[in-house]
Amino acid sequence: MNPLFQEATFDDVPAFGIGHYTNDDALSGCTVIVAPEGAAGSVDVRGGGPATRETDLLEPEKMIQKVHAVVLSGGSAFGLESACGVAEELSGRGIGFPIAGACVPIVPAACLFDLPMGKPWWPDKSAGAQAARDALAFAGAARKDAPAQGCVGAGTGATVGKMGDPRRAMKGGFGWAGAKLGALAVVACVAVNAAGNVTDGRGGWIAGTLGDDGSVVDPLQAFAAWQAQQTAAASAGACANTTIGCVLTNAALTKTQCKKVAQVAHDGFARAIFPVHTQGDGDAIFALASGPVEADADVVSIMAATAMEQAVRNGVLYAHGAAGLKSASDLG
Repeated sequence: MNPLFQEATFDDVPAFGIGHYTNDDALSGCTVIVAPEGAAGSVDVRGGGPATRETDLLEPEKMIQKVHAVVLSGGSAFGLESACGVAEELSGRGIGFPIAGACVPIVPAACLFDLPMGKPWWPDKSAGAQAARDALAFAGAARKDAPAQGCVGAGTGATVGKMGDPRRAMKGGFGWAGAKLGALAVVACVAVNAAGNVTDGRGGWIAGTLGDDGSVVDPLQAFAAWQAQQTAAASAGACANTTIGCVLTNAALTKTQCKKVAQVAHDGFARAIFPVHTQGDGDAIFALASGPVEADADVVSIMAATAMEQAVRNGVLYAHGAAGLKSASDLG
């Protein structure tokens, strides 16, 4: 973390709640972030293979100005179903826009590809609804416990280091980190399921493609060696990846400013993942701002990139081995 900033937690962004649904048998799940009072929000999608819902609505020129929840899910495009469960749960509680006797919450979502990891299953409406209930309870609680990290929620089946032999990939996971400057706070959340490796920021690797000696190797060398073998496995398909995240802040930002924060937050991906934003990744970052702290949008953006960089590393550092794949903790 940049020494300019203090570490922030979810206590510093009380307008938001977070909840996970984890299916350890299927090695998949979803994570829901709620803003019961609504928050300004936007998104920036950089990867070549996105699976998303209502992201067009978050463009600055579009009408809607408030978001009520964001869903990060496993299950590839099938996992988008979980957002319907979130929307129904929020609507039933009167959270959303009242329209013609109904209550319509704005619930954008993004999914990652984890289908080959466990039993055939993906986060459905019931999974989304349960995660939403937990997120709402967290939003209204004293918050004695920090949100879980590692193989939970959207990070349950996440993997990293798939530029080479997919059998030599490592476990990814869900991570979060926060930065604070005076009263201004930013918290970044991310499910790390990258084609590339995760760096330590000092020229080394935390997790990624494993070499013959059991250490993490350069992803481009791994890619070249795998291509030379010409035996690519079906599980190494074009979209077996995607890192998805959300930035939360107590700054008072416009929808347009949230767009810029989401864009700059991708710098955190670029600092912690190599390579990043490939055709096989659907990388996306949402940004939500609740107010009421007046702040410069550029400062918020810098803090968002800083927090996201650490959140990515936390996602793999907190993960444990699964489905025959090692985790960072297994490397010692």
